[in-house]
Order: sequence, then structure tokens, then C-alpha cells
Amino acid sequence: MQTSIRYNYQDYLQLPEDKRYEIIDGDLFIMVPSPNESHQRILANIFNIVSNHVKKSKLGNIYFAPFDVLFSDEDIVQSDIIFISHENKKIITKDNIKGAPDLIVEVFSPSTFKRDTGIKKKLYARHGVREYWIVDPERETVEVFLLRGKEFEGRRYGVKDSISSTVIKDLNIEVKEIFV
Repeated sequence: MQTSIRYNYQDYLQLPEDKRYEIIDGDLFIMVPSPNESHQRILANIFNIVSNHVKKSKLGNIYFAPFDVLFSDEDIVQSDIIFISHENKKIITKDNIKGAPDLIVEVFSPSTFKRDTGIKKKLYARHGVREYWIVDPERETVEVFLLRGKEFEGRRYGVKDSISSTVIKDLNIEVKEIFV
């Protein structure tokens, strides 16, 4: 009989600090290679736009990776951008986020595409993330998924469109601003 190793948060804390890791459904993922220039530029653009709006309107807290999000003992991720509303701030601890953020943004690369659009999307829906954005640097699109019951419903936006968030009040972003 074959047994597979299931990792948990205690295992995660023992991993070497020279790399980034995630655990999803007890499976360990090593986050390599590091993101490329366009990933970092796009991430910075989104973070700056959203962060400025959130701070100005005093709507909550915004974080970027690496910062652990613990959904369960066997589900630990480091999402690219995390928004926690003031109403949900009880999930913020000094070491990590314990529970479902209101909004998660992932900028994917070829090495993370399947995980971001597959198991992470399912994980986020299962744990109640209200809004999930997947940014595709190559196609210059943003897919916005809204939680409806236990599943996400999504819509893709291109550089001629603008995005309005359902969880960040009055946030409107021209998609082209993300990719400059």
C-alpha cells in the first residue's frame, strides 16, 4: 500500500527559509523560480492602485507576498496581494492571516498557471474568499471571480475595460493601468 506524505503547518514552519512554499490539501509546493520583471511590475502597479485607494478610504489592510494565509492546518498559501476589510480584521495576526481574505490577487506565470486557475481557485472558493483576481501578463487580461454560494463566477477583462471591485468600495481600475 502506497502512502503519500501530507504536510501541515508545523511541517511548513520547519522548512528552510531560502525558498517560498505553499501547502494545499497537504501537498507541498516549492515556489521557484522567482517572478520575472513583468510579474513584479504588474504586481507593483496593482498593489499601488489598490493600496492607495484602501488607505485613502480607510477600508482595511492590504498585503503582498510573502505573507502566509492559513485556511487550515493543511492549506497555507502566499498569495500575491491580499485585502482584508476592517470588518474581517480579526483574521490578521502578527505572523499571518488565519482565515479567508476578502480579496486575493494572483499574477500568474507559466510555472503557476495550473495552480492559480485550478487548485488555488477551488481552495479560495471552498474557504470563502469573496473575490479572486487572476492576472495574465501575456494576454494582458484580468479574470475577476466573485463567490456565489460555494463556487466562483468569473468574467475576463482586457485593456479596454475597467474593473470595479465588489469588496473594496468605490474601487475602479482601468485595466490598461495594470500593464504599463
